[in-house]
Amino acid sequence: MSETIRTLREGGVLEVTLDRPKANAIDLATSREMGETFKAFRDDPTLRVAIITGAGERFFCAGWDLKAAAAGDPVDGDYGVGGFGGVQELPRLNKPMIAAVNGLAVGGGWELALSCDLILASNAAAFALPEIRAGTLADAAAVKLPKRVAYHIAMEMLLTGRWMDAGEAHRWGLVNEVLEPERLLDRAWELARTLESGPPLVYAAIKEVVREAEAMSAQDALSRIGKRQFATVDGLYDSEDQLEGAVAFAEKRAPVWKGE
Repeated sequence: MSETIRTLREGGVLEVTLDRPKANAIDLATSREMGETFKAFRDDPTLRVAIITGAGERFFCAGWDLKAAAAGDPVDGDYGVGGFGGVQELPRLNKPMIAAVNGLAVGGGWELALSCDLILASNAAAFALPEIRAGTLADAAAVKLPKRVAYHIAMEMLLTGRWMDAGEAHRWGLVNEVLEPERLLDRAWELARTLESGPPLVYAAIKEVVREAEAMSAQDALSRIGKRQFATVDGLYDSEDQLEGAVAFAEKRAPVWKGE
């Protein structure tokens, strides 16, 4: 990896740090590199959980790099295998993702955090979608935010570009926890270790079902689960881990998950 994307691996946990001073903004080259990083994470069976954060204390990510755009990066250019930021459109990303938001999450930076399964925020974090002021569309946020928070709050952020601090984001359920800055990464690693010790095939099934069920009725989704029409569910039900869970429960011991 380059100095722009720093990674730290311990056991089954991968920490990915976006480091592009001054604001951790993302240009096309950085987005493509992030996509390759998260694709490798997805495809490595020994990695179970990823944490994404930003370097420094002021910015988690300022979103699209407007200086790069002014220098010629097209807004509809090649963002790479995972779309903007490497995760928003990465197919089959069925492993838990934790965002540790250490500062301002602006535009595409807020969208990047929303692409994760858990969001932790420092009490200095804040969120905004200022695209409206630049006459452009916060496209991923327009899709995701109204599904995560009350419609009128989502529309207020999209239409006005107003800022939301970490406390308000927590009250609306947009972040899981708000922490002192010095506790943020420690808590992210605590959660990651908890998830690392869990059943990876179940995590994969949860993520696929939740993702695919968004476009289905509840009855259709339940019918597809029952008919094993989700690949991850089918794999789970035929796995050694499925049997191990039952045996460990009967023997009153902790299960040993193999991911197979």
